[in-house]
Amino acid sequence: MNRFFRFIKIEHTLFALPLIYAGAFIAAKGILTIAQILLILSAASGARTIAFALNRIIDREIDRLNPRTATRELPSGRMTIHEAYGVLLTGAIFYFGSAALLSTFCLIISPIPILVFGIYPYMKRFTLFSHFGVGIADALGPMGGWFAIRPSLQGATPAIYLSLFTLFWVTGFDIIYATLDEEFDRLHHLHSIPAIFGKKKALQISALLHAAAFGSLVALFFTSLYSSIALPFLVLSGVLLYLEQKKSNDVELAFFKINAVEGFVVFGMVLAGIFG
Repeated sequence: MNRFFRFIKIEHTLFALPLIYAGAFIAAKGILTIAQILLILSAASGARTIAFALNRIIDREIDRLNPRTATRELPSGRMTIHEAYGVLLTGAIFYFGSAALLSTFCLIISPIPILVFGIYPYMKRFTLFSHFGVGIADALGPMGGWFAIRPSLQGATPAIYLSLFTLFWVTGFDIIYATLDEEFDRLHHLHSIPAIFGKKKALQISALLHAAAFGSLVALFFTSLYSSIALPFLVLSGVLLYLEQKKSNDVELAFFKINAVEGFVVFGMVLAGIFG
């Protein structure tokens, strides 16, 4: 079981899940039912499993060459490719099954994220916009939460702002994470922003993206969540984004710890804006 959790990086769900639920609460403008909470959790977990399984399967040969990733389950041989496809299938069962139970509309649109998950691992082979591929994949989460409650784009502007925040936030921190592989990517002709522009310029681009992320949150706050209770959460989210940039040399702190807190702070802002 530990091998399974390591393979799909279950802890990364902490980045995405609060924002998925934030999109759902914005759509509901109130309390979710227990059934909705559980189905969204099941769908989100299934989607994350599919995304990570595809990423690990597609990148297994690159991971084998990279000393930082060579100890992962597939390159190291601790998991076979057949087992990896089994994990992928399990995620698909949970994801598509939950989408079907949520609504026919959710089932109809459910292949869209899977298409994105299947494309973005290939992007670094030919474009520096690969970081945006990761951002788009995660940005689908808040919209997925919205569609789980409302099968329509009508009135979805708040969820779109939340998705824009997610896009810029995730893309920005993926660039920070990619600084770990700057030399490897350059040597193997992989098109990461740090490999192409160098670490200093890459971090400047990341900072601009995080500024855009905060701007999206400010727009969400003033258009949909304006309240004195939500304001401290907005300020704290900005402080965390600033700290992520200041601590970008400590990727463990910036990528894992600060990001995990950031997602919950934004979720707190949404709840405070709705119920405050």
